[in-house]
Amino acid sequence: MTEKKTGLTYADAGVDIEEGAVAVEKMKAYVQETFTKGVLGGLGGFGGMFELDLTGYQRPVLVSGTDGVGTKLKIAFLTDVHDSAGIDLVAMCVNDILVQGAKPLFFLDYIATGRISSDKVAAMVKGIAEGCKQAGAALIGGETAEMPGFYGDGEYDMAGFTVGVVEKEKIIDGSKIKEGDVLIGLPSSGIHSNGYSLVRKLFFEVLEMTVEDEVPELGCTLGEALLSPTKIYVKDTLKVIENHTVNGMVHVTGGGFTENIPRILPEGLGADIKLGSWEMHPLFPLIQEKGGIEASEMYKTFNMGIGFIMIASPDEADAIMGTLKANGTKAYTIGTVTKGDGVRYA
Repeated sequence: MTEKKTGLTYADAGVDIEEGAVAVEKMKAYVQETFTKGVLGGLGGFGGMFELDLTGYQRPVLVSGTDGVGTKLKIAFLTDVHDSAGIDLVAMCVNDILVQGAKPLFFLDYIATGRISSDKVAAMVKGIAEGCKQAGAALIGGETAEMPGFYGDGEYDMAGFTVGVVEKEKIIDGSKIKEGDVLIGLPSSGIHSNGYSLVRKLFFEVLEMTVEDEVPELGCTLGEALLSPTKIYVKDTLKVIENHTVNGMVHVTGGGFTENIPRILPEGLGADIKLGSWEMHPLFPLIQEKGGIEASEMYKTFNMGIGFIMIASPDEADAIMGTLKANGTKAYTIGTVTKGDGVRYA
């Protein structure tokens, strides 16, 4: 008879607690760099604590948001580059609550993987911390879950959660948008974090390219172009809304122009977009040409070079453009609010 093995351990089941502990040690410095004066305690607690400083607020409202990175993570797996996805994660959350005028306060992350690699996890958290610094938010908590048999080798998923604050009287909800208001577009840094299922099908299946392929139109490899992290618009936008009246804002994510702009418009109003009024990232015409994709499909899938939109009265628009320019931020007048519904392109 064969003697039965005894002393089964968690490691035998595929969970490496020691590697998880190493990952925590490697990420500590990155996390601490994000701490603001509201953070109480350090790493390792069961809950992240944040002391609210509500000086100057009369009726503060907390605004929360959560999101992920989507199938863009597949590019990280292919390139073995994992920090840029962390920036994406923060951007997708903080840009969303920014639309309502909220200043991000703190951020939490959740990372799940089949087998923990301390180096990979540390790289992800390094990116998350960088995103938090760009947004002015503290990274006060997170979870790394090792789930053997649930994710493929080298694969993982991540989710983010953020909380911000805005004075109730200053909430931007689009209700003050009027006919004739101007749409001011802030450029994107590329595809951001939406449309990657279509992108991967085009480049890797239809065109049979690899992430190492050089793309002359882009001046870099395909992998480098597709991994460009989502732009975080927090600091530029907060500077604008502190000094100017903005009637509505849009984070151009999944659904592109076609679905995101109407979300903020009052009933009976639509938007006319002036094509060619902004400098488009070369990725978009490349995708459209190589895929033979209709323009309507492009504008309802991608950000098309504009990642964030402010809507303001014509009287305010020039001043807003001036503030953005003074801060070194490009901006374009890309359209106007009109009677009707939906988005029209001319």
